[in-house]
Amino acid sequence: MTDFEGKTKISVWLQDTTIDAINDLYKKENCRRKSEFIEQAIMFYIGFISSNYNPTYLPTIITSTIQSIVRDSNKQLERVVFKLAVELAMTMNIVASDRNLSESFLRELRKNCREEVKEVHGDFTFNDAYDWQNNR
Repeated sequence: MTDFEGKTKISVWLQDTTIDAINDLYKKENCRRKSEFIEQAIMFYIGFISSNYNPTYLPTIITSTIQSIVRDSNKQLERVVFKLAVELAMTMNIVASDRNLSESFLRELRKNCREEVKEVHGDFTFNDAYDWQNNR
């Protein structure tokens, strides 16, 4: 019988535990009807089984999952870097307001700092700067 949005009605025998799982999950998955949830589950399983014949199916799922994880990680990193930039700007303004430093000194300091940070692969702490300034 075909009459609902081009779909065909069929009878299926399911275990009670399967029906309970469908009842628990279909709304959480934003499905309006249980049949929509079941159809999505079947299509996913068909894709999974088809991966035996089409090796690009699973890599597509894995790729999209990894892209989502990377996108979320990038957002978190952007927030952290922004907060660090604000804190660094505050620190630089405090130091700059207290010192009368020449531009040549700042250029030389920037060059030295760049070389030092590159040499230690970015692992540079306040204690490292203190030791460096005090020739330790």
